[in-house]
Amino acid sequence: MVLKGQVAVEGIGIGLIQIVNINIDNFLNAYIQEDMETEKNKYQQAVNEVKIDIKQLLQKIKNSDDDPSIMEAHLMMIDDIMLAEKIISNIKQGQDAPTAITNASIELENMFNQLEDAYLKERAADVKDVCKQILFKVIGAKRFSLVGSNKIIIADDIEPSLMASFNSNQVSGIILKNGSMTSHSIIIARSKGIPTIVGVSVNLEMVNNETMAIISGEGHLIINPTTKEEEYYQLQKEKNNKLLSYYLSTAKLPAITINKKEVTVAANIATPDDVEYLEDNGVDGVGLYRTEFLFMESSQLPTEEKQFNAYKKAIMGCNQKLCIIRTLDIGGDKPLESIQLDGEENPFLGYRAIRICLDQRDLFKKQLRSILRASAYGNTAILLPMIINVEEIIKTKELIKEIMLELSKEQTKYDQDIKIGVMIETPASVMMASLFSKYVDFFSIGTNDLIQYTLAVDRGNQKVSYLYNYYNPAVLHSIKRVVDAAHNEGKWVGVCGEMGADKKGIVALLSLGVDELSMSSILVPERKEFIRNFNNDLIDTNLLLKCKTPDEAKSYLSTVEKQIDNSIKSKFT
Repeated sequence: MVLKGQVAVEGIGIGLIQIVNINIDNFLNAYIQEDMETEKNKYQQAVNEVKIDIKQLLQKIKNSDDDPSIMEAHLMMIDDIMLAEKIISNIKQGQDAPTAITNASIELENMFNQLEDAYLKERAADVKDVCKQILFKVIGAKRFSLVGSNKIIIADDIEPSLMASFNSNQVSGIILKNGSMTSHSIIIARSKGIPTIVGVSVNLEMVNNETMAIISGEGHLIINPTTKEEEYYQLQKEKNNKLLSYYLSTAKLPAITINKKEVTVAANIATPDDVEYLEDNGVDGVGLYRTEFLFMESSQLPTEEKQFNAYKKAIMGCNQKLCIIRTLDIGGDKPLESIQLDGEENPFLGYRAIRICLDQRDLFKKQLRSILRASAYGNTAILLPMIINVEEIIKTKELIKEIMLELSKEQTKYDQDIKIGVMIETPASVMMASLFSKYVDFFSIGTNDLIQYTLAVDRGNQKVSYLYNYYNPAVLHSIKRVVDAAHNEGKWVGVCGEMGADKKGIVALLSLGVDELSMSSILVPERKEFIRNFNNDLIDTNLLLKCKTPDEAKSYLSTVEKQIDNSIKSKFT
């Protein structure tokens, strides 16, 4: 039997199936509620036990080559004041501890799920994971336990903490019914090199924990393979392992194409802790630091000092490589308890990002002061989101100049030549790129929003999500227009959306002249090698721009992608 899914982590896995299927209903039904103080104590005791578990897991991770940043974020989240207050408040209202934990989790998950940014949205899974760990302690349920080695794990979904406990010797592959390409569980699986396929629904009546299975590199789950199939995929797996080792061995080399163009390959981050593990992956700095998390951590606005310390840590962690800090990008789709925003019928076209910042000047000024102060500690740039007219740039630069004068009078150090860039994410910014390029130092194309606004497509709407893709000629022509406008003024252009991490997307972007790509740091080693094997002679930009349909463009780019992949693989045959 062969089932088809979407490849989330490339690779081949061979082993016996083990099914993750935990039912806690019996534990919940048997739970006996006690008085309020006892319920609060049960919750607090559970928190303390989960902290110990996470710290032990972190120690295990730090003794390996795995990235501990997501589990470190969980350790911080378990102490989150907002989460604790909601749970205690629910208990005070008469809920038992399990119900209080569950309801608080759902409330915070819903808040994060409203966010448009896929990376920020993943915090919903982190909240759910942390609360689930606390809940299990309270009701006395045991979490999934892996038995044996070389297992193919099958589950609806896997929380990040469970994924972090796996290693590639125990787990040969993972099959998930649900899951997104940007989920923290997938990021962890990718960092461990565990082949993973999502979107596969397995009939559990037809398999058990003794069933042999193979995950192919093409997104297939082969159940009960033949001996010949096992031998073939075992040989392919050995070749893949050599390839992965090669990527890591060359990660710190510059990404220079065959045509001698050096491409900066940077990372997208959300917390200053994320920079600690960039160097091993050969990352060329931070292409996008999303600052929204600082404002999400509490019901109170972060102080200037708290912001300064966070930005300073990220900047210093880049070791003089450029750290691009995006100013607060919130709106109706990114609700924060620390900033009261009225509900809007269409928040994507409403009061958001730079519009809020220029309107709430004190809020904006405090953030800019923090960034400028931190800029004294390394190579820093400021990135402005949702810019649609030149007045917004001028007003921001005037405010920055005002802050610089204040800092000079205070004898506070800052980078007097700090670079300022704008996000290109709307048709308006594309049309005005020639003018914008005279006022800023660089552009960063946010392809996720640019696609959504250009094509008038909500990718979260299943009825029209098929229209959302970066192969659409309108998107490709927009990017080309932006690149030409920037280069005419001697400015550079980066891409920080999902397109910049996709190999077909990279082929298109390099052909169109993009100078920098920003992505998950885990992808950097492989993508840098891909870039080093890119040759402009492989693709005709004019022919790409003449494609009439997204499918036509995708097919053309796929041909080039395969040529580059084959060129890399040929080194190991």
